[in-house]
Amino acid sequence: MHLYSKKTIMVAMMLACAAFSHQALCESRHTQAQDHSTAMPYSCPQVPESVTFCGKKIDLTRFDRHERMDRELLAFAYMHSTSIQTIKKANRYFPVVEAILKEYGIPDDFKYLMAIESNCNPLARSHAGASGLWQFMQTTGREYGLEVNKNVDERYHVEKATVAACKYLKAAYAKYNDWIAVAAAYNAGQARIASQMDKQQTDDTLDLYLVEETARYVYRIIAAKIMFSNPSAFGFCLKASDLYMPIPYKEVTVTTGIANLAEWAKRQGTTYALVKNLNPWLRDNFLQNVSGRTYILRIPIPEKMHYSPNDIVPHDKRWVVK
Repeated sequence: MHLYSKKTIMVAMMLACAAFSHQALCESRHTQAQDHSTAMPYSCPQVPESVTFCGKKIDLTRFDRHERMDRELLAFAYMHSTSIQTIKKANRYFPVVEAILKEYGIPDDFKYLMAIESNCNPLARSHAGASGLWQFMQTTGREYGLEVNKNVDERYHVEKATVAACKYLKAAYAKYNDWIAVAAAYNAGQARIASQMDKQQTDDTLDLYLVEETARYVYRIIAAKIMFSNPSAFGFCLKASDLYMPIPYKEVTVTTGIANLAEWAKRQGTTYALVKNLNPWLRDNFLQNVSGRTYILRIPIPEKMHYSPNDIVPHDKRWVVK
C-alpha cells in the first residue's frame, strides 16, 4: 500500500472536481444546442439593392458588390462598442463637420468618411502617425494649411482639420470629377487611383482591383451611412440621453505664449485637463507661440458642464428610439 502526501491527495481531488465540472459544462452546452429556443440569435443587416453616395446611385445587385457590402455591414453590426461609441460622438461632432462641408461645397456624405477614419474621435492616431478626425499625416496636414509641430498640432483641431479636409477633397474632385474616386483616393492617394484606372482601363472606381484596405474603403463609408440612417436595424437601440452633448464653451484669444497651461487654466476658472480636452491641438503643457500667432482657446462654461440627460437633443432623430 502506497502512502500519499496531503499535497498529492489535494491535487487529485482538484483534478477530479475539474473533470466533473468540465463534463457538466459539456452536457449543459449539448442541451442548449438541442434547444434552439435558448440559442443566441444572430442577424445580418440586409444589403440593399442600391445605395446613393454623393448623389450617385450605386447598384449593389452584382455578386461581388453585394458581398463586399455585406462584409462591411456585418463589421459595423458586430463591433458593438466601436459602432455605438461612434454614434454617440457623432452627436457632438457631426453638426460642426456638416456646416463646414456645406460651406466648402463638399457633399454631406463625406462626414461618413470622417466617421470611419477616426470613429468620430478627435484624438485618434494611427500606427502610421495619421491623426485627428480626418487622419491627416504631418506632411499632408501642412500642405493644406495646418500648423503641425511638437507644440501645436492642428490635425487635432476639429474645425481647422475639417477645412483642410475640404480643401483636399476639392482638389481631388478637380482631378477626377467623381466623388467616389475622391473617396477612394483619400485612402490610397490620388496618384495611385489615377494610375490604376489607366492600367485597368476603367473609369469606375468600384470596378478597380485594389489592395484589400482600399478595396473595402468606399464600401465602409457607405456601410457607415446605412448604419447612421437606421442604427436600430443593427441592434443599436439608443435613447437621446445616451448621446454625447456638445460642450458649451467660451473663447479666449491669445496672441502671446503661455508658459504654464495649468496656471493659465486656473486663472480662467477651469482645470488643465479640461483645457486640454477642449483644445486637443495643444500638444504640450505650454504654448510656445514664438511667431506671435493668434490662437483661440476654448474654456468650458462651468455651470453648463454637468451631464443633463433631459437636455440632450439628438442631432438626427433616426439615431434614437422613442
